[in-house]
Amino acid sequence: MKIKNFEKIASTQEIASKLFKKGEKPWTVVVAKEQIKGKGRGKNFWYSPRGGLYFSILLPPLSIEDVEILTNLAAFFVAKVIFEELGEKIFIKFPNDLYLNGKKIGGILTENTICGNEYYSIVGIGLNTNIKDFPPFLKEKATSLYLETHKKINNQKMLKKILKEIKKGIEIFQK
Repeated sequence: MKIKNFEKIASTQEIASKLFKKGEKPWTVVVAKEQIKGKGRGKNFWYSPRGGLYFSILLPPLSIEDVEILTNLAAFFVAKVIFEELGEKIFIKFPNDLYLNGKKIGGILTENTICGNEYYSIVGIGLNTNIKDFPPFLKEKATSLYLETHKKINNQKMLKKILKEIKKGIEIFQK
């Protein structure tokens, strides 16, 4: 895997899409410490201050049937890693939200693009890891792993474990 780190960008999804169009290879991962136009489902905004874990994965071509489950697969593996690392059970709210103790801690955004014979999928993951405070409009519905567990999360370690699980899962579908 090739990881491209950024301090502050508009959106990891946008950068990953541009990289694909320039010929970047699958399993390239775009990571940002902060996003100013983080994307949520539909036209929703994803609050992405420093402290969280935000990344998008440019995936290898998959069959159309497999593309349909990418969001669920990614959500499952993120929840699995959090449980293994922190012992916290994550509730996956269909189709793409991750909840802990009744509040949202993360989201998955899968974008599939088909253009002629070429197609690609990008899975974006936003995870509230070390965020210590939320703006008033989010306080009642969002939280972070830090706020819920009082443990500082090593974002690099979390990223590597999630990527390993997702890659292992997707390789099963490619066989």
